Amino acid sequence: MTEPTKEKDPNSVHVLQNQRTSRLSKRDAVDDDGRERSRLIRRGLIPETRPQQILALATFVNMLGSGVFMVSAALYFTRVVGLPLTQVGLGMGLAAGIGLFAGVPVGHLADRRGPRGVYLSMLVVQGVAMAALVLVQSFWLVLVALCIGELARSAGGAARGPLVRGIGGAHLTSYRAYLRSVANLAGSCAAVAAGFAVQLDTRPAYLTLVLANALSFVASAAIIATLPPLPPVPALPTANRWEVLKDRGYVAITVLDGILSIHHQVLLFALPLWIIGYTTAPRWLVGAAALTNTALVVLLQVKASRGVDDSAAAGKAIRRSGVAFFIGMALIAAAAGLPSWLALTGIVAGIFVHTIGELWHTAGSLELRFNLAPAHAQGQYMGLFGFGAGLANMVAPTVLALFCITWGVPGWLVLGGVFILAGLVMPYVVRWAERTRPNVEQPA
Repeated sequence: MTEPTKEKDPNSVHVLQNQRTSRLSKRDAVDDDGRERSRLIRRGLIPETRPQQILALATFVNMLGSGVFMVSAALYFTRVVGLPLTQVGLGMGLAAGIGLFAGVPVGHLADRRGPRGVYLSMLVVQGVAMAALVLVQSFWLVLVALCIGELARSAGGAARGPLVRGIGGAHLTSYRAYLRSVANLAGSCAAVAAGFAVQLDTRPAYLTLVLANALSFVASAAIIATLPPLPPVPALPTANRWEVLKDRGYVAITVLDGILSIHHQVLLFALPLWIIGYTTAPRWLVGAAALTNTALVVLLQVKASRGVDDSAAAGKAIRRSGVAFFIGMALIAAAAGLPSWLALTGIVAGIFVHTIGELWHTAGSLELRFNLAPAHAQGQYMGLFGFGAGLANMVAPTVLALFCITWGVPGWLVLGGVFILAGLVMPYVVRWAERTRPNVEQPA
C-alpha cells in the first residue's frame, strides 16, 4: 500500500525561497563591497591592509583636532582665559622647546617595549593635558598643561615612527606619502571648522574647539588600540639609549633637514606679511595661497614620492627641492613693486614652484629618516629627526622675519640661497652617512 503524497506547505516554500534570496543578496553585497574596496585601493584612495587603514583613520582624527587647536589657540587664551598676548606667545614657545627633548628617550622606550602601547599612552596624555586647559585660568597652570601636552606630542611622534614602519610593509614609501596627504586634508577640514567658531567669537565656541581637540586624542587612542601589537626589534648587544647621537652622518642629515624645514613657514608666515606690506597683490591671495598649497600636497604627495625608495634617490629629491625653493622665493620676491596683476601672477607661480619643492623635500626627508635608522632603534632615531624639525619650526618665524620682511628682496634671495646650498650638499652627506654608519645592519 502506497503512502499518500505529502503536499508541501506553501508557507515553508516561501520561507526557504526568502532565506535563499537573503543569502544570495548578502553574498552579492559582500562581493560588491569587495570590488568597491579593491577599486579604491587601486586608485590609491585607501591603503591596502586593514592596519594601514586604521592608522590612517587615527592620523586623520588626530590631525583634525590638532589643526582646530592650532588655528584657535591664541584666540582662546586671550579672549577666554584672559592672558596677555605676550604671555601666550611665551608659554607656547617654552612648551614647544621643552617638548623637543622627549623624543629620543621615549623613542628608545618604544624600541624596547613596542611602539603601539607607547604611542597610545602618549595620545591619552595629550588628551588629558588639552582637556585641562578648559579648567585652568592662570599663566603658570596653562604653561604646565601646555608643557605636558608638548612633551607627549614629541614623544608620541617618536613612537609613531616605528609603528608606521612596521605597518607600512613593502610599500612603505607610498604609505608614508599617503599619511601626509591625509594629515593635510585633516588640516584643511580643521581650518574650515575653526573658521565657524572664530566667526561666532564666543566663549562656548572656543571651549568647543579646545574640547574637540582633547577628544580627538582620546578617539585616536581608541582607534590605535584596535591595531595588533608590534613586537620590539631585538637590540644589538652594543645598543644604548643615546646610540643615535653617535651616528654623525644621521646627525648631519638631521641638521640639514632642519634648515630646509624652515620652508614650511614661508607660505604660512612670511608670504602673508609680504603680500600685505610689500606688494599690490589682492589680499584674498593670503587665504588662497594656503588652500592651494594644501590641495597640491593632498593630490600630489603620493605621486611625488614614487621612486624615492632608497637613500640615493632621497638625496637627489632633496637636492631638487632646494632648487625649487630658491626659484619659488625669487618669484615671490620679484612681486614687490609690480602692478597688481603681475604681482599676482608672480606670487601664484612662486607658490606652485615652492609647493613642488615641498613635495620633493617631504618625500626625501621621510625616506632618509627611516632608511638610515637601524631597525632596532627606529624610535630614538625618529626622536632625533623630530627634534631637528621641531627646532626649525620654533626658529622659523624669527628667521623669516629677519630675512624676508626686514631685509626685503635681498633677504628672500639669501634665504633661498641657503636652501639651495643645503639641498646641493645633501646627496654628498647621505653617501657619507651610509659609509660611516655605526652598525652595518640594515632596517628590515
